[in-house]
Amino acid sequence: MQIQFWGAARTVTGTMHLLTLNGQRLLLDCGLFQGKRAIANERNSQLPFDPKSIDACVLSHAHMDHSGTLPVLTKSGYAGPIDCTSATRDLVSVMLRDSAHIQESDARYLNKRNAERGLPFIKPIYVEADAVNCLTHFVAHEYQRTFEPLPGVSVTFRDAGHILGSAEVIIDFEENQQKRRLVFTGDLGRKHLPVLRDPETVDRADILITEGTYGGRFHEPIEDTRNQLAQIIVDTYERGGILIIPAFAVGRTQEIVYDMQRLVAENRIPDVPVYVDSPLAINVTEIFRLHPECYDEEILEYIHTDPDGNAFGWPRLRYVRAADESKALNDSKEASIIIAASGMCEAGRVLHHLKHHIEDPRATILFVGYQAEYTLGRKILDGAEVVRILGEEFNVRAQVKKIGGYSGHGDHNDLVGFAHDMVGKPAQTFIVHAEMEAAEKLQAGLKGIGLPEVHIPDRGDKIMIE
Repeated sequence: MQIQFWGAARTVTGTMHLLTLNGQRLLLDCGLFQGKRAIANERNSQLPFDPKSIDACVLSHAHMDHSGTLPVLTKSGYAGPIDCTSATRDLVSVMLRDSAHIQESDARYLNKRNAERGLPFIKPIYVEADAVNCLTHFVAHEYQRTFEPLPGVSVTFRDAGHILGSAEVIIDFEENQQKRRLVFTGDLGRKHLPVLRDPETVDRADILITEGTYGGRFHEPIEDTRNQLAQIIVDTYERGGILIIPAFAVGRTQEIVYDMQRLVAENRIPDVPVYVDSPLAINVTEIFRLHPECYDEEILEYIHTDPDGNAFGWPRLRYVRAADESKALNDSKEASIIIAASGMCEAGRVLHHLKHHIEDPRATILFVGYQAEYTLGRKILDGAEVVRILGEEFNVRAQVKKIGGYSGHGDHNDLVGFAHDMVGKPAQTFIVHAEMEAAEKLQAGLKGIGLPEVHIPDRGDKIMIE
């Protein structure tokens, strides 16, 4: 077999791995690359292979850095199925259309400015019609239900515990009269988080493709995380400021809302208005309610004991859909909390909130997720004094905080433990979805438990496995 790594190689975005099995080509994920705008536009608009040559596509989960260029794949000639879990299918239905809408809206906004300055116009990578057409290719499967995307190739999904519907992809195949198993972790989640079940173990693998986002790093206990969130809310409220939380619409937003609801019930935070300013997050929260089969015991127990049976809502929480209502939030002088996408501040409504409040020393910008290199979120988090938002420069005067405990990614111990728990250890392991320093630390950790060959592939590397 052959593996070619086209994305999330020595970086954390744009996951895209191409397998060749018995002359058949299977694509694992087709994600959006996020980073320097010029490079991102080039990579995302033109795939590095002929889409018509792909025989099957398997999607591990719905996050844009894993699914975001699927409309490019299908509009460029891919005619086969896109296999995923049922929850992922439901999430992608709203996320791809939202991605297209954001691209079209941002293009209109920037092109108006570019026209005034005599700069060239930009085009969206895809439009909503492309996203809708892409959805006709999706085929949903439940966890533990084996299917054949290609003749002689069996795939089974197991719960990765990362976001709703996320899957570890187990691929069993026979090549040269030898049976083999490749395991792709997708994005591996954490244990003991409050909403989703813990990641499932896999008993064996001959070849392992593992994410390594938090290689060499370790998460704080979730209870410490809640305490930090409460303190930041109280501090910002006492300054009379706005708390802005850039959060991924899938997973992170629901976890933050759930924890705030608990803090309100326990009288640990002031009675401050909270706005989830994201039509996508609203739609995603409704999808969460449709998939209790993905919940862990803690949230199921909470739902049973809550008078309204609702884990994602209380009187002072408002979900904001209309653009006019979103804009009005920036005119308010009242202390409040705004949760808005995108999580890395690369697009969406959070940019407008940052534009209005980043120069206010009373405000707080709270990061609750990983910030990839070169993104606006990373620049703010790394202490940039001046940043560019929607083409304009702003001084960073707001308080900048980070809580690492909400990460949906497993930490170093989780990643090493996933391989350690295998009875049949992989002969070859490939670390993806990690910056180089994290990948090297995870590489050392995996070698430390006896894995013989652990590689860190670069973009475009082609690996032959005999």
